[in-house]
Amino acid sequence: MSIAAAGVVAAMTALSGCTFGAGESSAPTTPPLSTERPGYGNPPADAVATVTDERVEGAVDSLPDSIGQLMDETGMPGLAVAVVYGGELIYSEGFGVRNVDSGEPVDPDTVFQLASVSKSVGATVVAHEVTEGVVEWDTPVAQHLPEFALADPWVTEHVTIGDLFAHRSGLFMHAGDELEDLGYDRAEVLQRLRHTPLSPFRSTYAYGNFDITAAAEAVARAAGTDWADLSEEVLYEPLGMRSTSSRFDDFMAEENRADGHILDDDEWVVTPSQRQPDAQSPAGGVSSSVTDMAAWMSMVLSASGPDGEANDVVSPEALVPAITAQSVSGPAALGYQRSGFYGYGFNVGSTAGGLASVTHSGAFYLGAGTTFSLLPESGLGIIALANGSANGITEAVAARFMDLAQFGEIRQDWFALYTALLTAETGPTGELVEESPPSDAAPARALAEYAGDYVNDYFGTARVTVVGEGLELTVGPGTVVWPLEHWDGDVFVFEPFSENAALGSVSQATFDGSTLVIELLDEHGLGSFTRSAG
Repeated sequence: MSIAAAGVVAAMTALSGCTFGAGESSAPTTPPLSTERPGYGNPPADAVATVTDERVEGAVDSLPDSIGQLMDETGMPGLAVAVVYGGELIYSEGFGVRNVDSGEPVDPDTVFQLASVSKSVGATVVAHEVTEGVVEWDTPVAQHLPEFALADPWVTEHVTIGDLFAHRSGLFMHAGDELEDLGYDRAEVLQRLRHTPLSPFRSTYAYGNFDITAAAEAVARAAGTDWADLSEEVLYEPLGMRSTSSRFDDFMAEENRADGHILDDDEWVVTPSQRQPDAQSPAGGVSSSVTDMAAWMSMVLSASGPDGEANDVVSPEALVPAITAQSVSGPAALGYQRSGFYGYGFNVGSTAGGLASVTHSGAFYLGAGTTFSLLPESGLGIIALANGSANGITEAVAARFMDLAQFGEIRQDWFALYTALLTAETGPTGELVEESPPSDAAPARALAEYAGDYVNDYFGTARVTVVGEGLELTVGPGTVVWPLEHWDGDVFVFEPFSENAALGSVSQATFDGSTLVIELLDEHGLGSFTRSAG
């Protein structure tokens, strides 16, 4: 999930119940609650939720027109939706195309990348292992993953699987995502987290991907296998989720695959390089269809509903901690307002009508917008998956549906609300976006004076090389090469493009004696590199 989008989606999910840029490249914290955001305030006096068969039927009947209107408004290439109720799949349909170039249609079995909906899927894998007695939610991660360490040795020793799934370890928001963008693999990202500062343990919430990934690695280690195999063995196969995988290669091998799209000059185009999330697979790397996800939703609902039925995957005792409040994800700004809460891999709360709600959304800037929403008491769930940069369409589909199912009417303009949140926080990043070099720019020094290796504990080595009449910059594994253009004096710029840097982003690379500061990587003050003596 893109970094800024993830923070916004977390807030949006809380309203109805991902991993971008240096401007907010560590993601905004969940925005403060206000009376201008109806999903958080006191519900109207007449907001009494009553889910009936008739209302659910009406909500289902509304979906084609609702989705058609939203797709016409946004141009979203493709979208698929499924609804479960009372343990049965009662609706599944595809809309639009899998790829704007091929024009092949989306159907209920089309496979999409789930982005951060993967966190909830992963939490049910852990719940299975808790059911089987392999681990507990409060098992220390170090017990099974001794090489994992954070900056504070005491936290390293005591941080649990649940702490990491509840985003309360003290890591800053989306710690490690910048490393993934640079090309580091999962093991290397997890190893480097020890170089990041920590906020107070268990008293701060900061959404992330590699906290959950570390916890999942510990669970897989305890089970004696790797995460992708474990997920397949204990979840996908038992539920008949034949199109679901935690491996990117499996997604790319699917013929009936929804390719990711981004907006380029207001036109949807296939993303030049599809999002490869294997490094954070437990948190963002699942691919699935709405058909498969309907089976997953039914499983979660069966274990979390009034009857609390055990099933082939999880016991209610193992699942309930995941779908109940473990962290305050969005503190209320005023006493009469509601706070937002996070469980273990799930957003949890209540609807305006007072029903318990379990949700999550996902977003890849490189081409995915996903959401699901469950009402355990009513046995009702909806999943919506889209193959374009997140713009609020999936959340709006789900929120409209749930309004109709609970109240018989749509109670507010959900799409306008979600679009406003995303538009305000996502876009090109960098202080110099749309700026021009100063007309009186100071000249650069001889290019060879900038060349060399600059080191940083967290990011690794930044290598500056003279190529022809210019400079090139690589950081870490060197899988990404940025040509540097002179801006002013010892300041150069480059144009990053990745999951966490949208088209049009601009980053400064500033040389100061033996120091190189890379703006793109400096959101948390970690972007300073020191020239290597060698």
